[in-house]
Amino acid sequence: MKVTSYTYDKSSNWYGESQEGCDDWTLVLVTYGRCVYWIEEKKQVLEKGQWLLIPSSIPFYGRSVPTMLHEKYVVRFDPTAMQAQASFPLFRLSSATSRFTSKYELILDRLRHIHQQWQDKQPYYQTLCEALLTELFVYLHREWDQEAATSATLQLVEQMKGYIQNHYREHVTKEELGACISRSPNYAATLFRKVTGQTISEFVHAARIKTAVYMLRHSALTVTEISDFIGYNDASYFYRVFKRLTGLVPTDLVSDRENVRK
Repeated sequence: MKVTSYTYDKSSNWYGESQEGCDDWTLVLVTYGRCVYWIEEKKQVLEKGQWLLIPSSIPFYGRSVPTMLHEKYVVRFDPTAMQAQASFPLFRLSSATSRFTSKYELILDRLRHIHQQWQDKQPYYQTLCEALLTELFVYLHREWDQEAATSATLQLVEQMKGYIQNHYREHVTKEELGACISRSPNYAATLFRKVTGQTISEFVHAARIKTAVYMLRHSALTVTEISDFIGYNDASYFYRVFKRLTGLVPTDLVSDRENVRK
């Protein structure tokens, strides 16, 4: 897997993107709003949580929906160097394909890490980007192979996600999620991991750190106050989790916030 270019777009209705006969494949994940692609003159509307894979040499044109902002990640890559390419059915397709992913948070996390590495350009960043992209495609193919889950199963997982979003500052247990969907705790935990690719704990940490990033950038609270607010009573543990998930330390964002105010 060779990553050839990487972008994170925050675009208005003036945005335009096109490709004519490129040798690279293109992967798009929409993270906010809607955008439109014309692929071989066929219209494809993408929404948040939806990915689009366009094989090489297929012409396309993309732009925003009028009057609507959108945000998305776009990766262009050459899959021929990937050892597992032959066993990945998506890379045998001759036309573009798109799906909503039930592993949205997991896929988004890998793309954010690629974005950070691509910006920082530390030693071996391309190797790490390619490893992260390969991992991302493993998750997409697992989902592709099982065609996600049944709609009823996905609804159960969405119920659990909603519960976590409302209680992530607390200690969320599999017993609580089992009660939320009227299933056993072990069934809830197993189903959640199978569909999302994350454990309950990993999902809770991700929700907490997402809030922490926003508060570190936009509030006047201290790191300790934010740590307490999102459910970490131990600030040192908060630092470790934050570093593991973002590659940064909380004080980095506090410094950025103070510099902006100056």
